[in-house]
Amino acid sequence: MSKPKSVALVTLGCARNDVDSEELAGRLAADGWQLVDDVATADVALVNTCGFIESAKKDSVDALIEAHSMKADGTLRAVVAVGCMAERYGKELAEAMPEADAILSFDDYADISSRLQSILAGNSKPAHTPKDRRSLIPISPVARQEMKVELNTKMGQGGTFARKRLANSPMAPLKIASGCDRRCSFCAIPQFRGSFISRTPDEIITEARWLAENGVSELFLVSENTTSYGKDLGDLKAMEKLLPALSKIDGIERIRASYLQPAEIRPTLLQALIATEKVVPYFDISFQHASGTLLRRMRRFGDGEKFLHLLTQIRALSPEAGIRSNFIVGFPGESQGEYQELVDFVNSSNLDAIGIFAYSDEDKTEALTLDGKLDPQVINERTSELTMIAEELVMQRATDRIGQRVRVLIEDEELQEGRAEHQGPEVDSSTFVTIAGRPSAGYKVGQYVDAIVTDTSGADLIAQSL
Repeated sequence: MSKPKSVALVTLGCARNDVDSEELAGRLAADGWQLVDDVATADVALVNTCGFIESAKKDSVDALIEAHSMKADGTLRAVVAVGCMAERYGKELAEAMPEADAILSFDDYADISSRLQSILAGNSKPAHTPKDRRSLIPISPVARQEMKVELNTKMGQGGTFARKRLANSPMAPLKIASGCDRRCSFCAIPQFRGSFISRTPDEIITEARWLAENGVSELFLVSENTTSYGKDLGDLKAMEKLLPALSKIDGIERIRASYLQPAEIRPTLLQALIATEKVVPYFDISFQHASGTLLRRMRRFGDGEKFLHLLTQIRALSPEAGIRSNFIVGFPGESQGEYQELVDFVNSSNLDAIGIFAYSDEDKTEALTLDGKLDPQVINERTSELTMIAEELVMQRATDRIGQRVRVLIEDEELQEGRAEHQGPEVDSSTFVTIAGRPSAGYKVGQYVDAIVTDTSGADLIAQSL
């Protein structure tokens, strides 16, 4: 009997990519592939790339080059790129990256096993010519569900979901939708991810139950725009109905939503996010800037005053809620006055986590063609200044939580490190649990520990168990 072919998945980018990798792993395992952790011991390295910003693309290129370097020992036979960067650049990436034996599109996901077997057999797979995936579905959101089965079949997402966990974390991302209808002038994601399509509540609940049966106690709801969920289902309150249904699943202790658009946080959704059992008071809100005039150039809504009003509403309902956001510095035409509006907002917002990003041109975006590009030195100076301000404010916010009671999900047994309700996975701060002021060694990964915050370490919390 021949040894099964083996594949190692390397995942870069966001939580949505994590889900994609586990779906690819599920299809490959179902077809007899052996999943291994070490690229050097695999027949195929399947690199799930990120194509969001320049730094992410560089990380993806580095991962492909590193995997290619492991082919020298003769075990690894093929390096294959999938994911957003592969979809976004296709043939162009193939020409620029001879280290990759194949560049596959989202459309190859349904037949990923046969694609990899063909590559191992020595057959070449011409890279695709990228297309604007927004053109694949109707403009009208409510007409999209009619084409969903066909689109899902192309991407291997139709019928019974295929997913295999690649980690043992008690937290798992759960994709509730894909694509985006917004036209932010700095963002290319809708071009290669397509327009917004919601998964049905039944699909989401079925997968959530499966995750709970496989050791997950915290669900992290992910999409390109969570606040749009349900609009193509003909129900703008679909999220308000989905959350209570998820909270009834045995084994699920926490539900956390990501990537909320401030202009779409309607009162009923805000109430559901705060009042629904098991939904933690955590708000990952995409502000991007605070100057109204600059936000219009970004093709976005709102301004600092409106955003502060929203934050006031959240904290009136949930004073200890965790709130994070990201901001772009140096967008074309950003005046000193507009930058100062951003600084003032960050100083006034009392956020728990802040991401500061320097603007960079992205291919095929409207911002690429805008006048008023700032000198890179100005962008770097402003980015450095605001980053320092943000770091100090986040540390102060952590200090303000001393004395608060928190419930910590342990994720690292050796360090006794985990996350409280207000701390999101991977990008936010952590909480370290102690007993009587000394490091604890007794709590296992997946346990929930009630504790009191006693100190801080930078933006991280130190909490004594009760």
